[in-house]
Amino acid sequence: MNGVSVNIGRRSLLKAGFLAASMPRIFADIKEFDSVEGPAKSVIFIYLPGGISAQESFDPKPLAPAEYRGAMSSIQTSIPGVLFNEKLVKTSRIADKLTIIRSMTHGEAAHERGTHNVFTGYRPSPALNYPSIGAVVSHEFGSRNNLPPYICIPNQPNEFAGTGYLSSSYGAFSLGSDPAKDDFKVRDLTGSVGDLRFSRRRNTLDLINKGFTQRHKNSDNVNAMNSFYDRAYELISSKEAQAAFKLEQEPQETRERYGKNTAGARMLLARRLVEAGARFVTLTYGGWDMHDGIADGINAQMPLFDQGFSALISDLSERGMLDSTMVCVVSEFGRTPKVNITAGRDHWPRVFSSVLAGGGFKKGVVYGKSDSTGSEPEEDAVEIPHWAGTIYNQIGINPDKELMAPGDRPIEIVDFAKVIKEIIQ
Repeated sequence: MNGVSVNIGRRSLLKAGFLAASMPRIFADIKEFDSVEGPAKSVIFIYLPGGISAQESFDPKPLAPAEYRGAMSSIQTSIPGVLFNEKLVKTSRIADKLTIIRSMTHGEAAHERGTHNVFTGYRPSPALNYPSIGAVVSHEFGSRNNLPPYICIPNQPNEFAGTGYLSSSYGAFSLGSDPAKDDFKVRDLTGSVGDLRFSRRRNTLDLINKGFTQRHKNSDNVNAMNSFYDRAYELISSKEAQAAFKLEQEPQETRERYGKNTAGARMLLARRLVEAGARFVTLTYGGWDMHDGIADGINAQMPLFDQGFSALISDLSERGMLDSTMVCVVSEFGRTPKVNITAGRDHWPRVFSSVLAGGGFKKGVVYGKSDSTGSEPEEDAVEIPHWAGTIYNQIGINPDKELMAPGDRPIEIVDFAKVIKEIIQ
């Protein structure tokens, strides 16, 4: 190996490279820090996969005919005159801390294409893979407090949550396990290795890599990987960073407040991570593709979301973190205005809802309006580039900034973005 003789077996080699073999390349040298932190120092991005119905969540239609209204009722929120679905009992009480957008719209009725839109701010293209918002944040700001800048709970939810044309160094760190499980352990941060053994493993890996790096010192991929090793070792050796992932350190009262279930555990862990320094945390909850029996589906899934989400917003506010932490709730599209013959709703991208909180957004605001049957935007339609551009703006990233794609092609972070100033403080 370039003249270096190392007496090491295959098992030892694997141990030496254990971190690199199993963890995604989440860190890289950041050469430009031209983005400046905005009001949203951190982001919790809550993705509800499948396409949640606006009519059965944040935009009910109590005055519409029964075939549009659906079987569920609505309740008053803390915003006068604003109603939510009957199962959003706790969230309705903290609605005065939220910005509710009721006029989201795009033209993609397929799950994959709609998902691509909300994770990247772009319509899918056969010519280019676009980076996710989390990857762009990682690229622009890098790590903080030895924590990965971009984390997914429990795993990267889809291919569109990846790095696109950016280096894989900016990809997400996935936990690899659900924090709701009793035996929850974060992949790659478990196990007990003493300081001496840890140091020996790192020295061995450095020795093995030395010759290879010298031969390929002009390779962007190799340089990115070397930077990843350095940052990854910082994470694995930092007790403070590791502690952020330890949900068991939370008081039982707090865990019960969020709910000892999938929604509550994921949202509580997200709060711990941004509190410790993570910049962008994506989490998923539930399955909202309810073509059949939508009322039963909402009854089964919404109460857990309601408890976890309301606890998250209240907890962030009580800790003085809400103003500096953006919370975003979104799905890839909505559901048809009319209930179908199996008491469900089908795909409908022409109008749906998104919820924002903290991070410099106004509180207690409803922006945009759908028509009386939930068929189209009636006022202030919000297209995906404007929604994504507004999110970037609050993070401190200019959506018009150009990043370099393969072939030295400058690509705007979001094309045709317009910041929605009406919802910003």
